[in-house]
Amino acid sequence: MSLLSEAVVAGAPPEELERLPLPDEYTAAYLRAEDAEMFRGVADKDVRKSLRVGPVAMPEPAPDEVLVAVMASAVNYNTVWSAIFEPIPTFRFLRQFAAQGGWAERHDLPYHQVGSDGAGVVVRTGSAVRHWKTGDHVVVSCVQADDQEAATQADGMLGAEQRIWGFETNFGGLAHYALVRASQLIPKPAHLSWEEAACNPLCAGTAYRMLVGDRGARLKQGDVVLIWGAAGGLGAYAVQLVKNGGGIPVGVVSSPAKAEAARRLGCDVVIDRQEIGLDDRTGDDPRAVIETGKRLGRLIRERVGEDPHIVFEHVGRATFGVSVFVVRRGGTVVTCGSSTGYHHTYDNRYLWMKLKRIIGSHAANLQEQWELNRLLSLGHIVPTLSAVYPLAEIGEAARSVQENRHIGKVGVLCLATAPGQGVTDPALRARVGESRLNVLRELPDPRP
Repeated sequence: MSLLSEAVVAGAPPEELERLPLPDEYTAAYLRAEDAEMFRGVADKDVRKSLRVGPVAMPEPAPDEVLVAVMASAVNYNTVWSAIFEPIPTFRFLRQFAAQGGWAERHDLPYHQVGSDGAGVVVRTGSAVRHWKTGDHVVVSCVQADDQEAATQADGMLGAEQRIWGFETNFGGLAHYALVRASQLIPKPAHLSWEEAACNPLCAGTAYRMLVGDRGARLKQGDVVLIWGAAGGLGAYAVQLVKNGGGIPVGVVSSPAKAEAARRLGCDVVIDRQEIGLDDRTGDDPRAVIETGKRLGRLIRERVGEDPHIVFEHVGRATFGVSVFVVRRGGTVVTCGSSTGYHHTYDNRYLWMKLKRIIGSHAANLQEQWELNRLLSLGHIVPTLSAVYPLAEIGEAARSVQENRHIGKVGVLCLATAPGQGVTDPALRARVGESRLNVLRELPDPRP
């Protein structure tokens, strides 16, 4: 560990962090360009074989960037996509970015430092950074917006050059150091540990935009919201946001353990996939879609009394047709992903004749992230961390997400030497309560 890393871990003051030199290299989780074809023709694309941990070179911050000493990070499904090199190897994203020239050229390397969540300490700021300084405790939004695009001024997610950090850019969060734009930074909630703070931005921000933001479904009090994967990384935040906003969360899960997790998070109704006969092939058969939708609709009406106003969709091919069918007349399906496949089939009659809407949603702009962070800082929304791994075991951590064995979010310790570090407001933490903050940590460990 470098002198700077040791100082960060020891809680050294900003002036000492400024004085100490940056190390020439640091430890990171990364993928190699030479491995991009390793899973061709392989049935089990095991991410433990492609994710590597080792030294990488320290990049120089651009004028609008900061260098963050990463205390903790988290696994998102985009790290799984990256590690299996699907739908395309992410090295193509890095080459496309580098084609802009200038500072972007740094990203085109024979390795890709991955990870789209992070919490840590600012150790360097570029010459154009105004609102952040060395020593600040921050969490990182995954969105790198291009502030020179006109569309970005309306919504940071609309610019054509918007990218997801650590997926479509290099120097991501699963490392001891990460390079981010100043426009990605958010103050770390003072009552949370590093790993609790790190696990929130990508999934919680995405769920906030989908449900609460004015570009999403615009949840209102009393809305019945069907949440697929209600105990997963996205769904666990969706449940809380619906409950906190006066809605009625109805969760679909895949196991008794996940059903218990959804109930602990506030789900009013929990449905196991087996109750409706759903599997990953359902979306391929139009008749199975309608029959599954009818069974699901009956269960929701029996347990809630009415059809859902909103469907929170991110599973994709296996569920999308059912989502369009089951949402009420005039209702909304809001989608941000397709973990079971991108090509969706649905019966369009149920969309146009019943005046339903489909909304595409992607991550969250910075204002939405700050609004979500306020709810976290007040203790109204809590982290959904269920397991924590050291960076050296990133392969195992990502494998648990790849196989859908995880509950909530899977955290990764980077420079933090143990869980529980980084709390600077213990009084607020006591008011929120350890049991609430660890609502999913008390469940059985999802590791095999």
